[in-house]
Amino acid sequence: MANFLHKLAQPGTCRFGTWVKLGTLETLEMLALAGFDFIVIDMEHAPHTFDSAYRCIVGAQGFGMSALVRLPDANGADVQRILDSGADGVLIPRVRSADEARRAVDGMLFTPLGWRGLGITSRAGHWGLKSTADYVAHGNSSVFRGAQLEDAEALRQAEQILSVPGVNAAFVGPGDLALATGKPASHPDNAALIDALLATCRRLGVPCGTAVGDAAAARQCRDRGFAFVMVSNDASLFAKAAAGLIRSLND
Repeated sequence: MANFLHKLAQPGTCRFGTWVKLGTLETLEMLALAGFDFIVIDMEHAPHTFDSAYRCIVGAQGFGMSALVRLPDANGADVQRILDSGADGVLIPRVRSADEARRAVDGMLFTPLGWRGLGITSRAGHWGLKSTADYVAHGNSSVFRGAQLEDAEALRQAEQILSVPGVNAAFVGPGDLALATGKPASHPDNAALIDALLATCRRLGVPCGTAVGDAAAARQCRDRGFAFVMVSNDASLFAKAAAGLIRSLND
């Protein structure tokens, strides 16, 4: 299966995924059967442990989806084990400057590019069956490392952040941007910041993603030029379907 970065590099495509807050293999299989391209295991806003994240990585990939992990924070305490678990990549929350991006990705790159430790006997190293050269080459060149830009100043510094060696994708959260600017997500000022980010990503050849709540918004993001879009999340998909069923029974 092609890695996620290679999928995003295919011209004229937009990959659709969803956030995963639940740690069950059954729901992962349903997402795969439904046709999602990828999932993002949310360790920032859901109660995932390393063990549950690991099971989701293995399960999602076994079902044919790419598996990203949104880290709990930008400090990188868990990133070594997450990458050695074979995740296709990570999203780094709340990156606000090139210096912060550099500190975050240093732990995701092997020496001499960074300070990630060698773990050839991990799942990412095929339990010791992959050669050290292939393991290191994959870890340095094929792992998705996306910087989440969530306030106006970070978006203004997008070119510097995305030019940091090792950062190879961008993500903008319209909800957090609206919270940071104090303006609705649809406000022209926020839209202008996002349009400028998309233009920067096109110029640098970096895929840019976002998250929305429904299919109509996802289609708009695809048409706007986003390369990957997370649509809703597994828990909300279940909750809304259940609530809609009950409403229809009570009508």
